[in-house]
Amino acid sequence: MSSLHYPSKQSSASDHRLNYQSTSLRYNQEIEATLEVKTVVPPPSSRGGGEGAATDHNGVFLTWEDLWVTVSNGKKGSKSILQGLTGYAQPGELLAIMGPSGCGKSTLLDTLAGRLGSTTRQTGDILINGHKQRLAYGTSAYVTQDETLITTLTVKEAVYYSAQLQLPDSMSRAEKKERAEVTIREMGLQDAMNTRIGGWGSKGLSGGQKRRVSICIEILTHPKLLFLDEPTSGLDSAASYYVMSRIVRFDRKDENRRTVIASIHQPSGEVFQLFDSLCLLSAGKVVYFGPASQANEFFALNGFPCPTLQNPSDHFLKTINKDFETDPEQGLEDAITAEVAINTLTKAYKSSDHYQQVKRLVTEICEKDCGTLEERSHSSFLTQCLVLTRRSFVNMYRDLGYYWLRVAIYVSLALGLATLFYNLGSDNDSIQDRGSLLMFIASFLTFMTIGGFPSFVEDMKVFERERLNGHYGATAFVFGNTFSAFPYLLLISVIPGAITYYLPGLHKGYEHFIYFVLVLFACMMLVESLMMTVASLVPNFLMGIITGSGIQAFMILGGGFFRLPNDLPQPFWKYPMYYIAFHKYAYQGMFKNEFEGLTFPSNQAGGPRTISGEQILRDRWQVEMGVSKWVDLAILLGMVVLYRILFLVIIKTTEKIKPIITAIVSVPPKQTTQIMEIPLTTPSHGDQSVV
Repeated sequence: MSSLHYPSKQSSASDHRLNYQSTSLRYNQEIEATLEVKTVVPPPSSRGGGEGAATDHNGVFLTWEDLWVTVSNGKKGSKSILQGLTGYAQPGELLAIMGPSGCGKSTLLDTLAGRLGSTTRQTGDILINGHKQRLAYGTSAYVTQDETLITTLTVKEAVYYSAQLQLPDSMSRAEKKERAEVTIREMGLQDAMNTRIGGWGSKGLSGGQKRRVSICIEILTHPKLLFLDEPTSGLDSAASYYVMSRIVRFDRKDENRRTVIASIHQPSGEVFQLFDSLCLLSAGKVVYFGPASQANEFFALNGFPCPTLQNPSDHFLKTINKDFETDPEQGLEDAITAEVAINTLTKAYKSSDHYQQVKRLVTEICEKDCGTLEERSHSSFLTQCLVLTRRSFVNMYRDLGYYWLRVAIYVSLALGLATLFYNLGSDNDSIQDRGSLLMFIASFLTFMTIGGFPSFVEDMKVFERERLNGHYGATAFVFGNTFSAFPYLLLISVIPGAITYYLPGLHKGYEHFIYFVLVLFACMMLVESLMMTVASLVPNFLMGIITGSGIQAFMILGGGFFRLPNDLPQPFWKYPMYYIAFHKYAYQGMFKNEFEGLTFPSNQAGGPRTISGEQILRDRWQVEMGVSKWVDLAILLGMVVLYRILFLVIIKTTEKIKPIITAIVSVPPKQTTQIMEIPLTTPSHGDQSVV
């Protein structure tokens, strides 16, 4: 903004002070009454576990006091993102976190939800129902700003698969299906139930509908605490109002009143009227915290009244946005800059009775015994594996870029190889031709498997969102992805493999062809497993493709074909590259399968007229003849398992190390740091993790 011109503070303050103070007093009395009502514990006969527990009826009170979040700024030291924030959220109300871009809205939301990165330092107290406890599974949900959804599924499929993953096995499939359909209707998506979500290159749902699908997935378990990160970003005013009105209806729809906290950038006037409480931030500081209906009076009381017929949220953000306060076309005389406005409002809030009352209410909430959160039951590990396998299989079938495009490319390459090496014959020259063909198949044909990496990265995004919200763990994801890919990789191995095997006239016999297909299948599985490991370290798909290609290139060079094993330089190339490159075992297995049992005419003058395949393997290709070809295949399959386990270990290690690092860097000098944790899975299948 350039500069702000307002009437004098003296002319506006006297007109609003009395009304503001009386409204504030009435609001605080209502809050106190609400506290007394909502913390009454029912008699023991009416309390029980699960959704009927007393704590479910009471809801979740979330408080934070003197909350600071800093991040390292390199050699310049550290930068404060949040500075001394104090506030609360209570059941049956929608708390909106507003402010200009970069003010700390998403950081505050992530902090309250326990999702801060390991590089940030957090101090202050965050209490749930007056206790330092983690957000148990099923009691909270987080809807991210980005719609990380499986684009090939319909709305009904996406929500129903999620219901099968999240809801306990004690519920029948019919009950889960009914829960999914009811949730879809609650968010107004009944007319789009059979519409695919859609994404890049394919039409589907609108932006507002995708947001509502994301919300549907997270409210299936009826969480008592719901976080939403800018649910209206990128939507028009009508779609924004519709989404937010559904959220408000959700937090008040039954006796289990829910606590909803949403960061929102710039709501329309209608959306603003839906807010119960407002937390207005600027540069990490609280400009205002309290009932949204009193924000106008607070600004007017301190000399910044909202112009008639102007959207209050537009006025607030314009007043406290200092990104555009320098305008060469407008002078600064007799104008109040944004920096001055922010300082004025911040000091006014800190010195107001309302701020003291907020601190008092936070203290009272913390002193109330609202009960601890109990983790709800979860679907079993076996159910999660089966559902993830089925869902991934459907996604792979419908996503043309996942496997079907690769099938077409593989068939094209196979036809090219088959015509280039057509009818090799059995003369001496065919020895080199057979070796070149097998090398290309084991190296470059499997190299094309990295083409599915972008699709897998999209799967990883969905996995990260669902893992952080506790839908399932990394082990179930690995099993589901592995089993769902089996049929497609087998198809890619059989069809192109048959073309490149029979047309050139390789070793006759179905047992040799089966071995050839198994090695090709193992190599493709291994490359996919390798790319999974790369994806866990380099989530950006472009960097992942480059990294995966580089790793495979080194393995191909050290595999023992371009330089025979005895000719490889021992440092690095022989030890360890030659032994860790899967191409070594693919080359040797395919060569043994091809040359063992065959004889070729010798071109050595004065020597024997024929040369055996075993002699060719030993002398020409320097193959290790002490082990069977089946041992080479077993090593390839073992490497597949090893890479999948390595991917799982990296994910698990990240889950375990992240909260430790966060705890270390978040220890304040004089006060206790509250680091909230979200369990990622249930203890029933040993996959519980910390965010």
